[in-house]
Amino acid sequence: MSLVPTLDLLHAAVAARTGVAAFNVIHLETAEALVAAAEESRRPVILQISQNCVAYHGSLDPIARGALALASESSAHVAVHLDHAEDEELTRRAIDLGFGSVMFDGSTLAYDANVAATVRVVEYAHANDVSVEAELGEIGGKDGAHAPGVRTDPGEARRFVAETGVDALAVAVGSSHAMTERTAQLDLDLIAALRHAVPVPLVLHGSSGVADETIEAAIRAGITKVNVSTHLNRHFTEAIRAYLGANPDVVDSRRYVRAGRAAVAEEAARLLTLFDVAARLPGGTVTARP
Repeated sequence: MSLVPTLDLLHAAVAARTGVAAFNVIHLETAEALVAAAEESRRPVILQISQNCVAYHGSLDPIARGALALASESSAHVAVHLDHAEDEELTRRAIDLGFGSVMFDGSTLAYDANVAATVRVVEYAHANDVSVEAELGEIGGKDGAHAPGVRTDPGEARRFVAETGVDALAVAVGSSHAMTERTAQLDLDLIAALRHAVPVPLVLHGSSGVADETIEAAIRAGITKVNVSTHLNRHFTEAIRAYLGANPDVVDSRRYVRAGRAAVAEEAARLLTLFDVAARLPGGTVTARP
């Protein structure tokens, strides 16, 4: 068990007709919570460190080494992934540190520029046995605005995957980043069309804004990797607010941060089980992940 390649988890999920959870690491406490959730639920998890997270911590190495250590020592299957990197050099540093996968986000670039940059990332990653996720069709903005008109075209997606050699593709199908209300409406027909158009696993970003039943439907339609960040951040923050409200004299940060960590672990374990929809599909055989 312990640290595993991201692509192994994605391929296993595709074979089992299930989803695999990718949760964002904000700081060491969230990484600890996510690994604890994987161990409790006996399901795999992908720990994601975003370029924004790297900026918050000042550099990649400290938070990356902490996440990699937690993954290596875990009894669960844990992968470590670089999320939403727009900096090619950052992808190379993550690969050198031992990440199992990197996401290069060239979605705001013109198509040809996106392809060229993604190919450079893929060449370095594949030379080091690391997989690459890319994005085609810009997903809604970080301000939480829902962008219902933005979609990934299946024909363009097929061409992009063929030209770049990426191992997974993040697609725009109706979700938006940083949503605090779970009201996003996904285009399930488009997900199915994309699933048939490309030979690599599909990734749903902005899943914090998607209701449970819609995520299940998206997995059945063809989504494999499900990214969640804001939803878990809300659980972390609400638990700390509640603890401090009940214990206004506490000054030891470990006491209230522990409450936030426990809340994330509990909700992450629930989501890990939810995404493993194969157990509830007709003929499904997966009831627990090793």
